[in-house]
Amino acid sequence: MLRVLGILVTVLCAVAAAVLTWPGFFHVERMYPFAQLVSFRGVMVLAFAAVAVVALLLAIVRPIRPLAFALSIVAGLAMVANGAIVASRGGLGTDPLPAKTETSVRVMTWNTAGPATSPETIAKIAVAMDADIVALPETTIETGAAVAVAMRELGHRMWAHHAEDPSTEWDAGSTTLLISPELGDYSVIESSSDGTSNTSTVPSAVAMPVSGNGPIVVAAHAVAPREEYMDDWRDDLQWLADQCGDGNVIMAGDFNATVDHMSGLGIDGATLGHCTDAAVETGNGALGTWATDVPAILGAPIDHVMASKQWRATGSIVLRSLDGSGSDHRPLIVQYEPAG
Repeated sequence: MLRVLGILVTVLCAVAAAVLTWPGFFHVERMYPFAQLVSFRGVMVLAFAAVAVVALLLAIVRPIRPLAFALSIVAGLAMVANGAIVASRGGLGTDPLPAKTETSVRVMTWNTAGPATSPETIAKIAVAMDADIVALPETTIETGAAVAVAMRELGHRMWAHHAEDPSTEWDAGSTTLLISPELGDYSVIESSSDGTSNTSTVPSAVAMPVSGNGPIVVAAHAVAPREEYMDDWRDDLQWLADQCGDGNVIMAGDFNATVDHMSGLGIDGATLGHCTDAAVETGNGALGTWATDVPAILGAPIDHVMASKQWRATGSIVLRSLDGSGSDHRPLIVQYEPAG
């Protein structure tokens, strides 16, 4: 009887480990509570390692030795599999951005947590990174305008755009987007500005080029996948996927989702819609952009920059030097070159 029970426990644990390791295969990546658990691959590697060690220690107890050895094998394999996934997405990250060329476009996204981050800090980082596009979820247009003024004083002109949802509390109800005049004139489309077509709870801004040959730019912000918002979160990810059609698109922001959660939402091998995640492409896809109070390798990479096939990512960086700046998110900067 104990042997049968041991086999059953081992099988159940193996299934649970497989589901957490490959949630997309089991179609649970956007279901509660799996969506929350798979956000932290680095933590899962440590957790499976701890289970393997504890199981091996328990193997000294003769009656449960077969079960303990079996569980240690299951946990060890899960640890290796999750570690391999983390490594395939970049592991501990890559070197700094390559030198900017005449055709380069640099995109920065930073959820500023509203007033937690000063306009001066945002401006200094954006100028230091020589950003052409800056997506700022949880940032009011007043703050965005102050950032644009500060950047102009530093010799880096930007135009400020935004979308807002007055029904959402504090600055999370606003998303600001800064775009360099060198990309042309832009205007936020009315449907995203007035909320008739937008993410559900925290707004996104879709800016269309009025002049010039610049891409459509989407400053994204999906609602967090709390239990009561799961339906809205899933709808938000689908809406964002729909914004990345087969045209010329760059999308950046706080997706409140890792690439695991986007399984099945990409087209022809892309990550989301027709857009491909730049951090994964350039070796920084495993570094957590949230939260700043844990090491990046243990955090959740939920902020993204992605683009359609018209662009080729040549480098990215997750800034970890600003963890004490106020925001609970880390800035992500990506450099693109035209693909054609």
